[in-house]
Amino acid sequence: MSASKQTVERGRIEIRQASKVYDSAAGDILALDSIELDIEPGEFVSIVGPSGCGKSTLLRCIGGLLSLSSGEIVIGGKTVTEPDPRIGYVFQKAVLLPWRTIEENVLLPFEINGTVDDTAREKVYSVLKMVGLEDYLHHHPNELSGGMQQRVSVARGLVMQPEILLMDEPFGALDAQTRDTMNVELLRIWAEAGTTIVFVTHDIGEALFLSDRVLMLTARPGRVRDVLDVPMPRPRSFEKVEGDERFWQLRQVIREALA
Repeated sequence: MSASKQTVERGRIEIRQASKVYDSAAGDILALDSIELDIEPGEFVSIVGPSGCGKSTLLRCIGGLLSLSSGEIVIGGKTVTEPDPRIGYVFQKAVLLPWRTIEENVLLPFEINGTVDDTAREKVYSVLKMVGLEDYLHHHPNELSGGMQQRVSVARGLVMQPEILLMDEPFGALDAQTRDTMNVELLRIWAEAGTTIVFVTHDIGEALFLSDRVLMLTARPGRVRDVLDVPMPRPRSFEKVEGDERFWQLRQVIREALA
């Protein structure tokens, strides 16, 4: 494979007939059924669907945290079989270690890899600056607001410069105003980092504001109901997006499809 071909494939996700079955005392539960999707390098794709439809399951399968029962997920030409250092993860809660400083929390991926050095610390400072928290290196999580803690979580997800960032309802626990602020910040960070992002949310408006495309899943078992392009131009602001009739039309289309 040529170097140019490898560059093109960085951050590309190919999902081929992906299915996931869970074992339970009551019998097998089909969570995902034959999911088929391509996600391009640097693209921002959100996943929406009813509760229990397999959104988080699909994200974990992409990240190698769960294995598929059948089908295949390929990232950059390589089949996903286990957690992959090319992939960062941000959960709904920040999951920070309270006894460690912000710098130490973001350094954690380097410690796991056994590569803590001056270069790692420079990367931590750089990514904390990207999320606007470079002045909080030596603070502890309980000294930060919920929104700031989530920014630390995003920084930790980005610090290893992953090709892909998987985000599982990362702002769901925040108040509406903080959530809006975080959405704007996320778009700025994404534009700067150029990372492919796959984002799970229950909020249709959030999905449309952030995404290039929105994947709609059916109720369990999760199947692809539709994949919608989001035509609003970038850069985006809430004023521009909410003033665009296409936003409201797409929002209604998704609400009716998921009802």
